[in-house]
Formats: sequence, C-alpha cells, structure tokens
Amino acid sequence: MDIDGVVVTSWEPIEGSVAALARLRAAGMPLRFVTNTTSLGAAEIVEMLRGIGVDLEAGDLITAGVATANLVRRDHPGARCLVLNDGSMADLTGISTVDPDDWRLADVVVIGSGGHSFTWEHLNAALRALQNGAALVAMHGSVIWSTASGVCLDAGAYAEMLGFAAGNQAVVVGKPAPELFVSACESMGVVPAEAVMVGDDLHSDVLAAQQVGITGVLVHTGKFRPAQLAGAPPPDHLVESLAGVPDLLGVA
Repeated sequence: MDIDGVVVTSWEPIEGSVAALARLRAAGMPLRFVTNTTSLGAAEIVEMLRGIGVDLEAGDLITAGVATANLVRRDHPGARCLVLNDGSMADLTGISTVDPDDWRLADVVVIGSGGHSFTWEHLNAALRALQNGAALVAMHGSVIWSTASGVCLDAGAYAEMLGFAAGNQAVVVGKPAPELFVSACESMGVVPAEAVMVGDDLHSDVLAAQQVGITGVLVHTGKFRPAQLAGAPPPDHLVESLAGVPDLLGVA
C-alpha cells in the first residue's frame, strides 16, 4: 500500500488507518508499504510510522529512494549526479553528487521530492546539465502530493518539464513504473495476481498496479478527487478509506 494519503496526511494518521493495518496484521496477511516519498529516508519513515502505532519492520518498506540509488549504481556506475531532492539523501547511498553550481560535471540529473530547494537557479542548472549530455532520472513519477495545506507539485511534474525542455526522456524509478510493485510482490513471495495495491493516486498507485496484474483499490482520501475518474479506466475497487480495506478483503 501507499503511505501518504492512505495511512497518513502530513504524517498524521488518517482516521481508521492504524486500526485497519492492525486487523490485517492480526489476520496474518503480509503487508508492504510502497512509497514515492523521498523527502525522508527509509529509516525515518519506519520510525515515524511506528510512532503513530503502525507495526512494521524495515523490510516491510520499499522506497523510491533506495530503488533510485540501485538503478544509478547499476546503469551509471561511477556517475556524478546533480540531485534535486527536497529532503533526506539517506537512501541515495553509494552515488557521487555534485552541486548545482558544478552542473558541467554532472553525468546524471536525479529529480526527487519537490519543495523549496527547487529554485529557479537549481532548475536551470539541471536543464543546462541535461543539455550538456547528462541523463535524466526521476525518483518517481507522481506529479502532485497531498499535504494538510493542499496539493503540491512533485517530482514527476518537474521531471516532465525538464525532459520536455531538454528533449531528454526521464527514466522513472518509482511509481507508476512497475519496479516497486514487482519488488513488493517478490519480497512477500507472491505473484502479482495474488496481491492488492491500495492507493490514493488513481494513475500512479492503482492503474499502474493493475497494469502488472495486481488488484487495485482506490481510497477517497489524500489526493483523490472524483473528477479523476472521468474518462479514466476504472479501479478494481473503490473504498472510502483504508479503514474499509479489511472488510473488502474479508478480514474479520
């Protein structure tokens, strides 16, 4: 399941979410938390979820940040990366970084969670690096994320903009790319047809999961808006919130 907009909003638990997770755990159902959040490292996310009463181990969490570091090390060994990510760099282990002022040295531009660090100067440095031949990697493809104050632009929007301006197609690592969904299934020892994905983003969470054969459940919390359903392929299931998922799955 997704975290932001499903379990929490601005790291405050959504009503009924923690109790629903406890019901699923008590029924012996394996769970994985699959998140595009890159503003925090995996260890921080685990501790914050534990802090609101969610029972999970480090291995239950699959992040776009860790997957991005794996991809860069595999596909661009030794590359120098210009990273725009408003938050923790803890998951980007084993990669070399350069400052925006040194954009000419960048072999890869990595776009993470949007925020105040995405200044005019930094975005232009990323664009110049791309025009200078750097590859473009998006830590995930979500274009917006939901906060207590409203929706905000996120990595997917910035990567799309930079890619369009530079004529450079981004490699997307996190959702809606299939890698995180497949990794979650493999870590639980199930095939996609045996799994369910719960998310608040119709396209990045639910329809993307359905594309790899996972049953998709869309919740009406977080970034969900009814207008998103117009003209789009339908999710397999709609529920008001995570609180309704145990009943949907027949959990006592």
